[in-house]
Amino acid sequence: MSIRSQHTHLRERQELNNQKTPARQILEHLQRNESATIKEIEQLLGVTTTAVRQQLNGLLAAGQVERRRVNTGVGRPHHAYVITDEGRKLFACNCDDLALMLLEEIVSIEGKDQAVHLLSRVGERLAEKYSQSVRSIQPFERIDEFATVLNLDGVLTDVLYPSEHNGDSNQVILKTYNCPYHELAQDHREICDMDQQMISQVVGSDVDLTECMMDGHTGCSFVIKK
Repeated sequence: MSIRSQHTHLRERQELNNQKTPARQILEHLQRNESATIKEIEQLLGVTTTAVRQQLNGLLAAGQVERRRVNTGVGRPHHAYVITDEGRKLFACNCDDLALMLLEEIVSIEGKDQAVHLLSRVGERLAEKYSQSVRSIQPFERIDEFATVLNLDGVLTDVLYPSEHNGDSNQVILKTYNCPYHELAQDHREICDMDQQMISQVVGSDVDLTECMMDGHTGCSFVIKK
């Protein structure tokens, strides 16, 4: 990944962030992280404690976040804020119910093997769609471009470079924090295989799914080898 490409990615992410309301920025931060303190949200937004409390009060009233008492064992307990199921709905795909029923009908009528074949074809079509916006010939730069497209599509995505995950210098981690097929994947883990294969096709590299939201992790981690 070139320094210029990293700077371009960071600038694009900052431009996207600037277009969002403070409440949306808070919710996205909580979706990516298990919790956050008022101080951490101040640093995120670059505003005063009073302004942060105003935003949090609105989110609390809407039932989209909740406040929890945290006991660390050292020093005084403090409060942190976490996103609720109501808040997570903002990042969900509204087509899940229909897609789930269609997939279950295919399994019932045609069998599981045919359903898996269908998902493979769907994954190929998704890869073709995303590839139209991913133009670089360098694998790591393709990951960067792909992450930008996913964010624009409402999939909260980060790219963790070797210096950020302390792993192999030839590996990058694409991490997503909400799943556009959440309901489907809960009942049909083949969806995860489809997603993994689709990402591999888009970035042009081998991909391993090492952490998955379906297993209780805060996000899905796709390790991409250069």
